Amino acid sequence: MIPERRTRTIQVGPLTLGGQAPIAVQSMAATRTQDIEATMRQIERIHAAGADLIRVAVDSPKDAEALEEIAGRMRAQGIVVPLSVDLQENYRMAAIVAPFVDKLRYNPGHLHHHEREKSIADKVAWIAETARANGCAIRIGVNAGSIAPEYKERFPDDHVQAIVQCAVDHCELLDHLDFPNYVVSIKDSDPRLVIDANTRFAEARPDVPVHLGVTEAGMPPEGIIKTRIAFEQLLSRGIGDTLRVSLTVPFDDKGKEIAVGREILADVNAGRFRSVPPNFFDGLNIIACPSCSRVENEKFIDLAEDVKKMTEFAADHDLTIAVMGCRVNGPGETDDADLGLWCGPKTVNLKKGEELVGNFSYDDILDALRRELDVLIAARS
Repeated sequence: MIPERRTRTIQVGPLTLGGQAPIAVQSMAATRTQDIEATMRQIERIHAAGADLIRVAVDSPKDAEALEEIAGRMRAQGIVVPLSVDLQENYRMAAIVAPFVDKLRYNPGHLHHHEREKSIADKVAWIAETARANGCAIRIGVNAGSIAPEYKERFPDDHVQAIVQCAVDHCELLDHLDFPNYVVSIKDSDPRLVIDANTRFAEARPDVPVHLGVTEAGMPPEGIIKTRIAFEQLLSRGIGDTLRVSLTVPFDDKGKEIAVGREILADVNAGRFRSVPPNFFDGLNIIACPSCSRVENEKFIDLAEDVKKMTEFAADHDLTIAVMGCRVNGPGETDDADLGLWCGPKTVNLKKGEELVGNFSYDDILDALRRELDVLIAARS
């Protein structure tokens, strides 16, 4: 069984998170927010699958305008589920979108991009006051692929402690502002690091509700296995108040994230734990983001599947290939991969570690990737 959790409760609209409230399962629309019809179809599917909370992203004023209409349509259709929004790199978007949502998610690693003359503390204070004025909760969303620069400098040899300390410090900022209605997420694409980081955070701040996730888990079945590894270990320790399964699946299959999340919850609560396949962490590792409104070309999903098929010959080689769908997470979150692809509207950037190899069309990228992969394999033979 999942043991009693010690976190405080917070409110996300009508949804209670933390304490002894049921663990909430959520998902995120993978369509461009500006495409209102497509985004509504996603929301309808996610809602029909039983989501407790639905998230969208805003990256521009046009996204914010679309979000207002989406929120209105949800009310008109009787879709009574809290709506969360990702602020992405422009935290100032909070003022435009807060009236239409129940939760604002900001990434501490993105706060330095705008208004560099302002302190991080001042920016967080502005987000908190905006949330307070509009009755919104806040998620402090720390991603291992976009660590705030100062934490990289403070903890150059301890990647996990860098992201944990960032989360702890941002909790203190909100505490000093007397804003307790927040939740924290600490995510990585490696489930072992997710376990380590969230365990450390729970020890440091056992009172703060935790959002669980393995970011960029990738395609099923591997993405489900990675997620299950982390969730089984954390939920069975009483860590986790809401969760999201991040899978790279076709846009019409987004409800699968909810189904998998509920299945894992039921299994852990019943004491059913799946064994990890032998040597699961050995050999080729493909990381892929689950897509969101920032993806500028829907070919991204097909490309991720094509990469998986094309690289089957390299399954026994200890290499990591990352396939990212946008300019926000793509550049930074491919740095640690042996080979990384991040997708633009018409071309795909191919990287070798932090080095840019080149920019290729969607038709040519697989051949370019194969050439670089062959070179890496030959060099390690």
